[in-house]
Amino acid sequence: MTVNNKSSLKVFLLILIGIMVFSCKNKTEDKAETSKDSEISESENAWKNADEIIENIKVPQFKDTVFNVRDFGAVADGETNNTEAFADAITACSESGGGKVLVPEGEYLTGPIHLKSNVNFHIEENTEILFTKDKKAYLPVVHTSYEGMEFMSYSPMIYAYKQKNIAVTGKGVFDGQADNENWWPWSGAERYGHTEGEPHQRDEHNLPRLSKMVEDGVAVEERIFGEGHQFRVPFFEPFECENVLIKDVKFVNAPFWVMHPTKSNNVTVDGVTVESHGPNNDGCNPEYSQNVHIKNCLFDTGDDCIAIKSGRDNDGRRVGISSENIVVEDCVMKDGHGGVVMGSEISGGVRNVYVRNCEMNSPNLDRAIRIKTNTRRGGTIENIYVKNLKVGQVKEAVLKINTHYAIYDNQEGEHMPVIRNIFLENVDVENGGEYGILIRGREESPVTGIHLTNVTIKKTETPLSIENADPIVFKNTSINGKQITNE
Repeated sequence: MTVNNKSSLKVFLLILIGIMVFSCKNKTEDKAETSKDSEISESENAWKNADEIIENIKVPQFKDTVFNVRDFGAVADGETNNTEAFADAITACSESGGGKVLVPEGEYLTGPIHLKSNVNFHIEENTEILFTKDKKAYLPVVHTSYEGMEFMSYSPMIYAYKQKNIAVTGKGVFDGQADNENWWPWSGAERYGHTEGEPHQRDEHNLPRLSKMVEDGVAVEERIFGEGHQFRVPFFEPFECENVLIKDVKFVNAPFWVMHPTKSNNVTVDGVTVESHGPNNDGCNPEYSQNVHIKNCLFDTGDDCIAIKSGRDNDGRRVGISSENIVVEDCVMKDGHGGVVMGSEISGGVRNVYVRNCEMNSPNLDRAIRIKTNTRRGGTIENIYVKNLKVGQVKEAVLKINTHYAIYDNQEGEHMPVIRNIFLENVDVENGGEYGILIRGREESPVTGIHLTNVTIKKTETPLSIENADPIVFKNTSINGKQITNE
């Protein structure tokens, strides 16, 4: 080979190497851009899905016909029992094709209110409905649920069973009149008025007996608990209903869970205020329910503000309905065990939950976002999206995921939970309490797919405490002033 040929070869090789380096650089940049675009696309698609869910939810509409409860004998003196007058107005309204049952200004005492199809039960501003303290008024037993287990028991205060197009609206107040002398002592807690030796829900003839029936597969209609048993009632429970609206009303002094849509589809909770600090006073618990929109609400509760559920243990697996397509937006959470929670009655699974534009702030709010289950509950929890969340103060953690949850004894079983695809985006936290992120997964089933994007936790004692979880994907996330990376 001549010198000229060698020089030409050298130049050729240098050009070839340059082309290869440039190509590799472009491919790396393209891959990075593709990954970035993929993340943007994931977020955009998620919130498009949320918008589509809202758009497809059927909000009930009603005829203009008005049925004034006073025309059916209702008396607004706070002492006369109006159960029959309310029931007569609701029946007349439903049988005539629907409309509005109007409760004008005043104070009304009543027993349980049973809604029927095509009825909007509307309470005017400056109206207060007091629910009687007489437990016998909530009999005969109805098909209801307690902590994710179905049975026959006292009627919820406002109840609908297999009805379509129903609503509870207006700017009045529903007062359950529960306190340390009424309903709450049945919790068994001394601070809620229980006296040692008095019967309560955890006595052998109550929860243990019901749990055994569930374990043994006893038919629901044979699980009869009423007089002589100590189960507190939900405040508002639409059971197997379709097209449900709860708007503008206020709930106070609840015996148990406040709003409990069960096996229901197309549920809208709009502008509702919950101020109730009793035992298990969760604000809103969609269970086995789908296509739920919770917006513009204020929750100040004795337990979880919002807790999404799907049955407990064998009952959840028997029913086999997941809670899904749930959008929570523009809500304020004050006191409570958690802001938005999934579990612990979660055996049927939860998926496609969207939380955006909410504020959470209280020294008595334990966690912002929480998932709780164990190997008795099991369940698959997936596709949880949180965006534009402002947190002033929480006590324990901003995000807590616990697959070892145990408030009762013997919570270990053979049903391994699966938790995956949890996305937090644009989250601003002033004080995260004890932990920024607290995750307790299982070695046999680690928590996977956790993404934090544009998350700022200004103050927390322990930034990260993680067991049995895949590495979290951090993007522009800082805790205690320090940028968190995946390195």
